[in-house]
Amino acid sequence: MSRIAVTGATGYIGGRLVPRLLSQGHQVKVFTRDAQRLRDVPWHAEVEIIEGDLADLEAVSRLCYGAEVVYYLVHSMSGSRNFAEQEKNCASVMARAALQQGVGQVVYLSGLHPSGKLSEHLESRVAVGEILSASVNTLILQAGLVIGSGSASFEMIRHLSDVLPVMPAPRWVRNQVQPIAIRDALHYLVAAAQLQQPVHGAYDIGGPQAYSYAQLMQIYARVAGLREPAVWALPLLTPRLASHWVNLVTPLPRTLASALVASLQHDCVMQSRKIDGLIPPPEQGLCDYPRAVHLALEKINADAVETTWATAHPISAPAEPLPSDPQWAGRKSYTDTRRITTTATEQALFKVVQRLGGDSPYFAFPTLWRLRGLMDKLAGGVGSRRGRRSNSTLALGDVVDWWRVEALEKDQLLRLRAEMRVPGQAWLEYSIGRQANGKTELIQRAVFFPRGLWGRCYWWAVYPFHGVIFPATIANIAKDAEQARSDSRP
Repeated sequence: MSRIAVTGATGYIGGRLVPRLLSQGHQVKVFTRDAQRLRDVPWHAEVEIIEGDLADLEAVSRLCYGAEVVYYLVHSMSGSRNFAEQEKNCASVMARAALQQGVGQVVYLSGLHPSGKLSEHLESRVAVGEILSASVNTLILQAGLVIGSGSASFEMIRHLSDVLPVMPAPRWVRNQVQPIAIRDALHYLVAAAQLQQPVHGAYDIGGPQAYSYAQLMQIYARVAGLREPAVWALPLLTPRLASHWVNLVTPLPRTLASALVASLQHDCVMQSRKIDGLIPPPEQGLCDYPRAVHLALEKINADAVETTWATAHPISAPAEPLPSDPQWAGRKSYTDTRRITTTATEQALFKVVQRLGGDSPYFAFPTLWRLRGLMDKLAGGVGSRRGRRSNSTLALGDVVDWWRVEALEKDQLLRLRAEMRVPGQAWLEYSIGRQANGKTELIQRAVFFPRGLWGRCYWWAVYPFHGVIFPATIANIAKDAEQARSDSRP
């Protein structure tokens, strides 16, 4: 048993690594900017949570204090111009804190990369590894595309393959990449905490075989029971145009699409299998790509996705929480409030409200909602195709299409904050309460804080649609909840 510290615990891989470390009997501390984001994870009560910023030496030192192993699983996929400098600064703070606190082993997850000129994001990953290695024993695990339910790489492949029978693509669609199943990536990461001696150096990890990106899409289609897309390599499709295409066709926002597209400009395959001498492969053997796709689709169909790229990937800096009503004084706001009284219980209503978005058509006028999502995509926003981690339940911080769960109180409240491109800040809230007559009241409230003249124009432009959509939405939620209650009676 070791004392372990994990950064990136709210991320796609970190959120899966932590419970596996706990199952091995390790004591785990996790680091996050906002402890509330971990409120609803199943292992919340089993870890020590350190809240802070990676650029803050005092906070990072608290994380490293007493830790024998530190996992550094943080990498920015933002489009900010200075993200590389920010990453170097955070890595320097971690290296200094780990050295001061006597951390024996840092484990850093980096990316497979060729020699020579790299994309800005891959170059930044390499630089972070060098900074950590210069101060403390650092085991650098270099992985390519991670294939698993909810991973960004898998979702890009899935949606590109699902959408069109003919796929225009850049010439680099023929480049070789070596994907790794999420279960195998976690195998290496968990095993890194059980090494007898500290390790210093970089090791490639990957699946048993390399493929071209065109083959990845065709194999996905075959496993999913779809017609294999014809992939046309077009020399004129630049990385910039390709990232716009990926942004439009897949759920990935433009910043993330650009980073992934840029990383595919060269072959990214394992240079050696020296990792086998340090950490043997899983007993059942490495999972090949077709099997990894099959397992990912099984998880999605079973509504059993642990973590997703969307929840882990912040579109922008967190907006301020929705203020309570008295604090609105002196601040321009617009609200659309609807109420309905129903015989359905609070539990039945909340169960229906939790199904909002994703595969559910928002209970009314699904075409209008899809059109709004398409408009957001065309404007460079996230659109409505991010979907949800689970079709039946929500947790604090979860993504629902272009929304993010900001407040969640079982059987009482669901508040969603908009991450679409709008000239202001927007929320959609559902609150549930029992009335004195024994019936239940459902309150649906849309709140918008406009930014400038365009914000005010935007609200009044969409207001007529609110008058059609919102009454039907709340009425259908109540109807579904009442029907569920009726169906459950003997």
